[in-house]
Amino acid sequence: MRDHPHDEKVPHPDIWTGRATNRFQWLLALGGAACLALGIQLAVDSAWASGSAALVMAVVGCIAAGLLVLFGTLAFVHVDLKLDKESLEVRCGHIGVPRRRIPLSHVAGADFAPLVTPRHWGGWGYRWLPEKGTAVVVRRGEGVVLRLWDGHTFTITVDDAEAAVRVIRDRLRPNAHGPLH
Repeated sequence: MRDHPHDEKVPHPDIWTGRATNRFQWLLALGGAACLALGIQLAVDSAWASGSAALVMAVVGCIAAGLLVLFGTLAFVHVDLKLDKESLEVRCGHIGVPRRRIPLSHVAGADFAPLVTPRHWGGWGYRWLPEKGTAVVVRRGEGVVLRLWDGHTFTITVDDAEAAVRVIRDRLRPNAHGPLH
């Protein structure tokens, strides 16, 4: 993280927002839509000679796979981070689900991660690894690593993560002696 002179007091906005986007996810969503369309096409054009059970399984399988891929990828096309004076909120995708709100009183510290990759977390999305903690990874790049008072970590990929870490650290100074109850 770049150091800034301690004499220089840069005012932070009351609400800091950040975002990270993954345009590659749109290609995966397109594949899910194609699978969904195939299932619909099979249902409409049902000229299968091998019986209705095979047709039903093919239609249901294509539609289910298409919906899972489509909604699974669209949920993680982007992540929004909102930081106000009391909490940090993470929202994923266009409908904002999954969502996580972390009160700043539960945060022990924040660190800048210059490179967070889906490969380190086992893929894109909302991830949990016992040895690493929880993360929202939508693309490769910089991120914020929150150290929580309960010993867990929460990592978020977000553009301008250094600024987010500065704002979080500035807001944690009054709470530096432990969690507030």
